[in-house]
Formats: sequence, C-alpha cells, structure tokens
Amino acid sequence: MARITGISPQTRNPLLRLVFWYVRRRFGRDVQPLSGYATNPAVLASTIALEVGMERARRLDGRLKQLAELRAAALVGCAFCLDIGSVLVRRAGVTERQVLELDEYRTSDAFSPLEKLVLSYADRVTATPVEIDEDEFTRLREQLDEAQIVELTAAIAHENLRARINHALGYGAEGFSAGGVCARPARHPRPRPAAAVHGAA
Repeated sequence: MARITGISPQTRNPLLRLVFWYVRRRFGRDVQPLSGYATNPAVLASTIALEVGMERARRLDGRLKQLAELRAAALVGCAFCLDIGSVLVRRAGVTERQVLELDEYRTSDAFSPLEKLVLSYADRVTATPVEIDEDEFTRLREQLDEAQIVELTAAIAHENLRARINHALGYGAEGFSAGGVCARPARHPRPRPAAAVHGAA
C-alpha cells in the first residue's frame, strides 16, 4: 500500500495531465508511482529525462538490458517493478521459463552463458558494497564493447533507483502480469563467489 497520497491523475495542472495521459496511453492505465513523483516537479522532471534518455540508449540488446533490470528489481524486492517488468521483458523476447527461473539463473539451462554473465553483473552492481569480479568483467568485455557495458551498468543502476524509490514509498503490484508469469523477489540477494558463476556457465 502506498505510503503517500500523491497527485490525482485528474489534477487541473495541464502539464501533469499531459504526463498522466501519456503514461496511460503507453501502459493502458494510470501508474501509481507517477502520482508520487508528481508531488515534486523537479523529481518528476529528472525522472522523465532519465527515462527518455535510457530508452534512447540502444547499443545493447534490449532483451539483455530488460533481463538485467528485472534481476535488479528482484534483488531490491520491488513488487511494482517486478509486476510491470515481467511484462516488459516478455515483450522484449525473454521466455516465461526465464522469468520463472530468474532466481536460479546460475544453475538453470534456460540462460545462455552471456545471459548468466549479465545477470551476475546485475547482482554485483546492485549489491552493497559494489564488488566487481575482475575475471567476470573480463569475460563480459569479450562479449560486449565498452559502450554496451556502460549502457548495461547504467540500466542496472537506473532500475535500482526506480525500484528503491517505489519500494520505499510502498508501491505494490498493479496487475500488469495478471494472467501471465511474474518474477518473484530474489531469495539469494548477495552475489556468490565468482567460481560458482564460472562453474555454472
């Protein structure tokens, strides 16, 4: 349950009404976190700018990026992000089995070696403190160029921002995944030793 009331989508503010309309048009319904962001125009503006910028960053395969974002949401435990994110990753081509086995990606044969590397990297970027395994990073560089790695890192960090704000403010699932599969919060939030990931790949 949301911890703040937020701004109604029926607000008389014409700019906010336009933003609510755009989000409703894109997702088919009002999205509750937007009501909270709208209480602070500067936060809303920066959020929109970051969302637009990240959407225009397309050097990295969208499926890999969405998969990494969903993993970050699972690690944070944001119900809203898992709900909507599970729909977005399926639209990007992630299979239902991958969504269901996201927390077991290290041992699941549903993921390619590159996908496992990306998910492990998401684990490490999301962890506190951030501890990047150099051997793992070298293997990632063999698959992705520098611009793609920067985009991947930014996408994971961006999802951490969204998920932590939404989770802290109490925004829960809104039924985006109703009738389909939905990823669950991670049961193993801390990254495993690099050897465990290497052996799984």
